[in-house]
Amino acid sequence: MAIGTQEDKDTLLGEINMIPFIDVMLVLLIIFIITVPVIKHAVQIELPQASIEKLQDKPENIRLSVDAQGAYFWNDQPVSDADFQNRLQAAAALQPQPELHIRGDKAVRYERVAQALAGAQRAGLGKIGFITEPAP
Repeated sequence: MAIGTQEDKDTLLGEINMIPFIDVMLVLLIIFIITVPVIKHAVQIELPQASIEKLQDKPENIRLSVDAQGAYFWNDQPVSDADFQNRLQAAAALQPQPELHIRGDKAVRYERVAQALAGAQRAGLGKIGFITEPAP
């Protein structure tokens, strides 16, 4: 025999090796067999029935601003002291009551803000808040 002839070359195998594929499929089958019963044992609960009632709309908040000169602004509209008390009483009569958000200029005298608070209390407003800006 001569070295390097055609007869000595290895022949290529033309089939796919299926054993690793079968091993992977069996592992996946075992995983699914174990997890399916666990998924089916969920907690049985009875959910409450919800009514389709419209929730009561919350009234718009009142923005009361006090500028550096002590003038009042009701929702960004200037208002006199006499009209201010009338508007507070009208707002207190609403059901549900709106919230009063007070924004006071840092240069305004505290007396003007205190007068606004006292007027809101006399009128019967129960929800009062102060609006400030965060420090830089």
